[in-house]
Amino acid sequence: MKSSSMNTHMGNVTIDSEVIAQYAGSVAMECFGIVGMAGYSARDGLAKLLKRDNLTRGIAVSIKNNKLTLDFHVIVAYGISILAVSDNLIANVKYKVEEFTGIQIEKINIFVEGVRVID
Repeated sequence: MKSSSMNTHMGNVTIDSEVIAQYAGSVAMECFGIVGMAGYSARDGLAKLLKRDNLTRGIAVSIKNNKLTLDFHVIVAYGISILAVSDNLIANVKYKVEEFTGIQIEKINIFVEGVRVID
């Protein structure tokens, strides 16, 4: 994976994309209406719910011109507005990841791969 680096007055700081994906995944799991990240199997054509330790497989991070683009593949809770869940996810991830990394987010894409009923 790529990494992003910044020059500061104290030296150079490099952040690996895997770190950004892990943090963005943990922020996304805190959002209301998100059941989990989805892993897509091209062989089966099915999306499956990923366990908490595999969150980064449901997130793609790309860095271009020191700006981030994040792609989330999520499973949402049944009966909750997908638009409301998406707006909440975008707002939380944008604020927290920019605060955490110091890198501006250019775009957040959300792919809803499934819906689950929560007990």
